[in-house]
Amino acid sequence: MNTLIILLFMGLFQSDSKTEIQKYQTIKSEKDFEIRFYPPAILASVDMAGGYDESRNSSFGTLAGYIFGGNQENMQISMTAPVRMSEADGTMSFVMPSKFTMETLPEPKSRRVKLHMSEPQYVAVVRFSGWASERKISEMKDKLMVWLEKEGLNHGQQFEYLGYNPPYQLTNRRNEVLVPLVGFSPDAVSEKK
Repeated sequence: MNTLIILLFMGLFQSDSKTEIQKYQTIKSEKDFEIRFYPPAILASVDMAGGYDESRNSSFGTLAGYIFGGNQENMQISMTAPVRMSEADGTMSFVMPSKFTMETLPEPKSRRVKLHMSEPQYVAVVRFSGWASERKISEMKDKLMVWLEKEGLNHGQQFEYLGYNPPYQLTNRRNEVLVPLVGFSPDAVSEKK
């Protein structure tokens, strides 16, 4: 199926008010920055061939195929947000709806799609609006690193881009760049207050 058709199809059936957002707990919030705790979640992931700009459509199309019935049970699975793109391991991931377990999710028909459980983690996030591109994501990554240095927080190098909006949404777009924190304790944040 053509990727553009998949994106338009998703746009017709997806509404922001009905889209399940991956669960997290906000530990600290300051302007465009947050520290969050993400509990484990089930992800459906594919390897990307190249960077954000060159591989987002083909990777997205493969994952969309899985949730639109490209699985052993021909089951329709609701779209969630965000779509996650990891710079470190070169993958794009859809978060599976929280009602599923690894045992209740259908097996993908495509060998490219891998189901796995994410690790619980504390992360730092910077939010931005508009349309994402490799250049914009790189700028936000640099902005996040400056803030982390100012806050005295150690981080890994596993940066991820998180996109929340369907392709037809032209305004009020939500994008984020995320990085795991190293040796983080939420007690340190409450002590600074």
